[in-house]
Parts: sequence; C-alpha cells; structure tokens
Amino acid sequence: MPAGEEGRRGVPLSDRQRLNWLRLIRSDNVGPATFRDLINHFGSAETAIEQLPELSRRGGSARSIRVASVEEAERELEAAEKFGAVFIGIGEPDYPPALRRIDGAPPLLAAIGDLALATRAAVGIVGSRNASVSGAKMAARMARELGTAGYVIVSGFARGIDAAAHRASLESGTIAALAGGLDQPYPPENKELYKGICAGNGLAISEMPMGWEPRARDFPRRNRLIAGIGLGLVVIEAAQRSGSLITARRAADFGRLVFAVPGSPLDPRAAGANGLLKDGAILTTESRDVIDALAPSSRFFGDDEPLFEEPDSDGNDPFAEPRDDDRTRVIEALGPSPAETDDIIRHTGVAAQTVYLVLLELDLAGRLHRHPGGMVSLAFETD
Repeated sequence: MPAGEEGRRGVPLSDRQRLNWLRLIRSDNVGPATFRDLINHFGSAETAIEQLPELSRRGGSARSIRVASVEEAERELEAAEKFGAVFIGIGEPDYPPALRRIDGAPPLLAAIGDLALATRAAVGIVGSRNASVSGAKMAARMARELGTAGYVIVSGFARGIDAAAHRASLESGTIAALAGGLDQPYPPENKELYKGICAGNGLAISEMPMGWEPRARDFPRRNRLIAGIGLGLVVIEAAQRSGSLITARRAADFGRLVFAVPGSPLDPRAAGANGLLKDGAILTTESRDVIDALAPSSRFFGDDEPLFEEPDSDGNDPFAEPRDDDRTRVIEALGPSPAETDDIIRHTGVAAQTVYLVLLELDLAGRLHRHPGGMVSLAFETD
C-alpha cells in the first residue's frame, strides 16, 4: 500500500484569505509564479492586490492593470458553493502533496467530489482519444490493478484512454483534471462519467474559473496538473504530436517516472509511446512494472513536500521602489532567450530582492515571459 494516505499537512486559509487569494490569481498578468513572488514579497494577497496598479505602472504598462474585484471573487465563490465545489489553497491540508512540488503549481484549485483522494499517492494514465479496443482494455486493466494496489488514478477526462482509466478506477479512486471550469466538463459524451465522479466516487479539479469553456491553449495547463499530481505517468497509445506526449514531457521535467506501453509500429496511435521508449521511458506491459518502479518513492510520499502560506507579518517594504539605474541594469540584462534569475543577479550586481521586484514589475506590465525551471525572458513588442 503506498504511503501518504494518513499524512495531511497544511494550514487552512481563512475566508478572507481565500477571497483575496482568488482575487489575486484572477487579476491580469498574475500567474502561479507571480502569485508566489507577490506573497513572498508583500506578505499577504491583500497587500499585494493594493500594490498591483503601482507595480504595473513602474514596469512600464501602457494601460491600467485589471484587478479582480471583491464582488467578482464573491460571485465565483458563490457559484462554486452552489455547484458543490470548494477552493483549496496550495498550503492547505487537502491540496495534492505531489503537486505542491512542481514549478508553477496553481495557488488555488477548485474541486468537487471526494477530497480525501487528493492527498493519496496517485499515478497518471493518459493516451489517445481515438483509442483502439486493445488500448482501452489495457488502460482499464492498468487502472483497476493500480487502484487495487492503493494508487489513485489521475487523468484528463478526455475520450478514449482517459475515460477508460477513469471508469475502471471509480471504485478505488480517480481524479479528473479539467481544462475548463468544473461546471464545463469536456467532452459532453462523458457526462454520465462526470456525474459519478462529482457524486463522491471520484474527484474533479480545475484551476480555471467557474463557467470557463475550455480552449485549445488550456489543455497544456491541464496536462501539467496530471503530470504533477501523479508520482508516475503511464502512456498508452499516443500519436507523435499529441497532448499525451506534452504530459509525458512535463512529468519528466517534474522528476516523475514515465512509463510507456509499446504498440505496433504499423499503428500511428502507438508512435508516440514507442518514441518515449526509445527516449528512455520504462517499458510497461503490466501494472507490476509500475508498482515495482514506484515503490521507493511511494514509501516517502508526502513526508517532505514544501508548504506555502502567507507569512505572519508583511515581507519587504512594499513602497521601496527600485532605483532607476538598478531597474535599467536588470532590463538590459534580459533578452529574448530565457535566463536564470540567479544569473541575472550575478551579472548585474543588483541585490536579489531588488531584481525580484523589478521582474514582478515587468511581469505585471506584461513585459516578461516566464519559462519552466524559473527562467525568464523579456517580451518584446512587435509592430
């Protein structure tokens, strides 16, 4: 039995903190990394919200930044409550422990269903939407056997392999990561499956607002949730260019084990999984391959995941504006190629806290791109 089912660590948010966290993450140009930097610098979401317009102006924004209002956040909280969902903060006990470890973990997750599933050790299963009969059968068998071994199955609620894995693991525990809002599950043919998940036989999660209809660019964000929640990822039938391979790359970036089920070289649906095997993925023909490989990491699951919470007191002085020459040196050090923040600090000789604040200003002004691994680059305007 995987470890971690007992150990729920974290500090609950107050109602006021939850409201302000939602306002902050729903404001313009505030992504997960920016959210974390703002909290670390200003000490609370409430203080950070007050500073957003000034930070954006200092970063060179040509227009006023949109800050989510109290009324907007209250409406979203009310809509979630009416739907039967809750918002879980990254430092709270019900937040998935493995997800806390990834770069750019969402500060808030909307969730509906059995919250206890979020804190158990999980394995991702993904694959082709246009699955073959044998592929769907393999996904179902793998999901059932991993569930019997104590793992929760996490997938992306797509048709094909995802749906087969969810259905087979409803009794043992399944987590569906959605690309849209919890009230906008996609695709529509999985409606009955979604009812079963929401009724408490599973758990559905999303970082998108209630009412949000999923778009193409939302699915890669969804994929990182699957990769981050699971201790490992099993790929069954994936084409050369597919979301499953994006999920596999993210899982590898997060230090997760990637498993691939081989398929016929004549079936284009197997080309992606076979390619993963050539690149070093673990050859998988039965659930025991996954269980044995994950045993060491499962033993220590959840023991040392980092917690994130608002400090007891405010952080740095929110009104300590960087000097113009410091800001200039940081901006000149940036370019279109991603750079590590530590390298920028060494190159410019500017104090670390000042560099982080300048990067926040640029980010909120829409002039900074953030990349995996904490790297940043300057966003150049095009004519």
